[in-house]
Amino acid sequence: MKPPQPPPLPPPCSVTVVTEHSSSSSSSPSISPATTSDMWNYVWIPFLLSLMKEVSSANAASESKIFLPSASVAGLTSSCPAPDPKLNYRPIIGILSHPGDGASGRLNNATNASYIAASYVKFVESAGARVIPLIYNEPSEVLQSKLNLINGVIFTGGWAKTGLYLDVVDRIFKQVLKKNDAGDHFPLLAICLGFELLTMIVSKNNEILESFSASDQASTLQFIKNINIEGTLFQRFPPELLAKMSTECLVMQNHKFGISPETFQGNMELCSFFKILTTSVDENNEVYVSTVQSKSYPVTAVQWHPEKNAFEWGLSMIPHSDDAVQVTQHVANFFVSEARKSYNRPPTKEVLDNLIYNFSPTYCGYAGKGYDEVYIFTDKIARM
Repeated sequence: MKPPQPPPLPPPCSVTVVTEHSSSSSSSPSISPATTSDMWNYVWIPFLLSLMKEVSSANAASESKIFLPSASVAGLTSSCPAPDPKLNYRPIIGILSHPGDGASGRLNNATNASYIAASYVKFVESAGARVIPLIYNEPSEVLQSKLNLINGVIFTGGWAKTGLYLDVVDRIFKQVLKKNDAGDHFPLLAICLGFELLTMIVSKNNEILESFSASDQASTLQFIKNINIEGTLFQRFPPELLAKMSTECLVMQNHKFGISPETFQGNMELCSFFKILTTSVDENNEVYVSTVQSKSYPVTAVQWHPEKNAFEWGLSMIPHSDDAVQVTQHVANFFVSEARKSYNRPPTKEVLDNLIYNFSPTYCGYAGKGYDEVYIFTDKIARM
């Protein structure tokens, strides 16, 4: 005799309908044996599928070595390595203000006004540092006290090349060298106008700059052949990004002056202090020096604007691609990493009293000068 065969599965999407029959007696609806077997199939099949998925997920988790916090795993430790005591993980950067309001008087026409574009502040903050404004026309003793609170300096872009502003840049630059000579690793980043002023100061020639047409222009950077980028702001750049910088317009230029490689190389003071890292070309294909690094000090000068790619929108040619923003971030990371090497640990109260957070930025997009926000300083400084 053949063993009894299981009932066939119902066709897909079939429904077994149980109907009630009216009778004079109060009897319950009946379910046939075949119907009971079908119901068990519907119960067990989804259960088995669910169980298989759970087993598969558990195996995957085990293979990828994902452990719960409570798991005790040999060889693993929950403690974090101690911070390097030689590094300063709370660096402060001083940014020198520039004469004016950043918008040709449309925001503040006070004769003693000066400003810092907020993009420089954001640039520093994006790499893990805070900012103290160095107001160029404040009393020299106040400026000196602020220099004692910081771990690095930025000279910004602008136009001022004479008078008190040039004198202050010269004094701060000499202080930077003095701090480094005394053993404190104290970096300086000079951008655009800052590049030009250092060129004038180091060369001891205020007429050394030449005219170039590079206003509101995105450009490439051409690296000097066989240049060693170790220890420079390019050292952390991925090789593929360095290659793109030579072929794609990933940096922002906005200047009318600069210095040609020939003029640079012809000045003994410049050649002795700086090495050229990159050159660029203006709208007329004239070549100028675009990045230099001191041979003996943590001093970098760029004719281009690393802060604009991520934080400025007022000029039409600022590159905002993913690669361009990476350029901004890598430069910021390098500079702040240099500031972390400074041993200066100023008193917390004095730092808090002088941070730029004590001031309120002014939106100036409608004023139309290329900046989105600026911090404006006058004798009667308005704090938040």
